[in-house]
Amino acid sequence: MSKSALITGITGQDGSYLAELLLEKGYRVHGLVRRSSTFSTERIDHIYQDVHTDPRLLLHYGDLTDGQALTNLVLEIQPDEIYNLGAQSHVRVSFDQPVYTLQTVGVGALNVLEAARLLNREKPVRVYQASSSEMYGDVLETPQTETTPFNPQSPYACAKVYAFHQTVNYRDSYDLFASNGILFNHESERRGETFVTRKITRAAGRIKVGLQAKLYLGNLDAKRDWGYAKDYVEGMWRILQHDEPDDFVLATGRTESVRDFCRLVFEQLDLKYEDYVEIDPRYFRPAEVDLLLGDPSKAKQKLGWTAATDLEQLARIMTSHDLELAQREAHAQSFVPS
Repeated sequence: MSKSALITGITGQDGSYLAELLLEKGYRVHGLVRRSSTFSTERIDHIYQDVHTDPRLLLHYGDLTDGQALTNLVLEIQPDEIYNLGAQSHVRVSFDQPVYTLQTVGVGALNVLEAARLLNREKPVRVYQASSSEMYGDVLETPQTETTPFNPQSPYACAKVYAFHQTVNYRDSYDLFASNGILFNHESERRGETFVTRKITRAAGRIKVGLQAKLYLGNLDAKRDWGYAKDYVEGMWRILQHDEPDDFVLATGRTESVRDFCRLVFEQLDLKYEDYVEIDPRYFRPAEVDLLLGDPSKAKQKLGWTAATDLEQLARIMTSHDLELAQREAHAQSFVPS
């Protein structure tokens, strides 16, 4: 009998790639979607099937902050695995919306764990909690491992630390198979356009075709460990297939600056980033995280997982995709009906 999984945040970057992976592996996939006046399912529209003819992927309206409704859903569908990816995930925005961020990231994770605890009384369930390298913050050691102390520098990171420890607590207190994946930055052509890597590739494509003159960024010297999201969802799945619940760092083991990523992207288009990128102080964080570098040795040893896509490949994938978007945009603007 095939497994079933519930993915919160299924319409996001990671959720869409994870849904694809699980469907390929024969899962029945349930996704939690927030109700809104407009559809936000474009990342999964290509895999969404008519539920009357092929109910492999089922979407359910819900919200991580509504614990009772979430518990009702989990007890109804009884998934074998739960992947909690839903959150207000933009670090800079978390300074503007700290309470909402805590509710979705922290309390939302607690609601997922409590629902899983109740289901676990009836049947075994495994829970994946999406933890973040941002928890390391102003890092206390480099590279960062599963045992590196957390030192969060944003409301988002503080909420993720809360969720991490609740996951460990439920694992220890209730014998729940609950694991944290501490993922370092992972990007793709499906990344939201307000995140720095996608902001860069999107702007570079538009600059190349003459739709944009400048790109405004914040701290160009911040260094991150960047991988490809499609690789990282494979790691999420492997974490829940492990014999025992545990916590794992998923990273490339390489760090580069925002400036370096700009250079890679603009060079793909035969441009010099220095001619187009300008600093805007509005994009600086109140508390900056200068250096993140993960050590994925444990994941490699115990899960057999490594990041398959390097930064140069990632830059090519994203730049090519966004150049095509910009070309289509330019064509549409130049078309004048007769």
